[in-house]
Amino acid sequence: MRTHEHFTDQQLVHQFKDGDSNALETLVLRHKDKLYTSIFLLVKDKYLAEDLFQEVFIRVIDTIRGNRYTEEGKFLPWAMRIAHNLCVDHFRRVKRTPTIKTSDNHDIFEVLNFSDDTAEQKMMKNQSYDRIRRMLDLLPEEQREVIVLRHYADLSFKEIASLTNCSINTALGRMRYGLINMRKMMMEKQITL
Repeated sequence: MRTHEHFTDQQLVHQFKDGDSNALETLVLRHKDKLYTSIFLLVKDKYLAEDLFQEVFIRVIDTIRGNRYTEEGKFLPWAMRIAHNLCVDHFRRVKRTPTIKTSDNHDIFEVLNFSDDTAEQKMMKNQSYDRIRRMLDLLPEEQREVIVLRHYADLSFKEIASLTNCSINTALGRMRYGLINMRKMMMEKQITL
C-alpha cells in the first residue's frame, strides 16, 4: 500500500472524506509553508498569521466534511482563496488596512526548512529573506499582494486575478511595477541578495 505522501491532493481529500485523518495531516504538511508564509506577508503579524492559518484548515475540514468541496484537483488555490478571504475579513472587522512596517521580531522564514544548509548558508539566506521582506513592506499593498501570491503561493496570474478581483492584465501590471520598485530600492540602497 502507498503512503499518504504519494497521494495527490484530490486523493487525500477523498481519503479524509472516508475518515482517514492522516490524509488531512499530509495535506496540511504539504501546503503549510506556502499558506502560512502568504498569510504572514499579508497580515504582518506572526500570531495573527498562525490563527488565520488554523482557521483556514478549520474551514477546509468543515467544507470537506459537509460535502461542499468541488474544486477537484485544485486544493492549494482553493485553500489560498480561503486564506486570502480570511485576511480580508480580518481587516474589514478591525476597520483598518495593514500598515507597512518592518518588525525584527517576526521572521517569516523560520517556517522554511534549511536542514541541508551550513550555518553560514542559513545566515546568508536569512539576511537575504529579511532584505526582501523589508522591501516588500515598502511596496504599495496591491503590488505586494500580487508578488506574495505569485512567488510565495505559486499561484498563476489567472488565479491571482480571480482572488484579488481584478483583471489578469491588472495583476500582471501590479507585478511588473512591484518588481520595478524593488529593483529601484536595490539600486538606491545598493542591496545585494
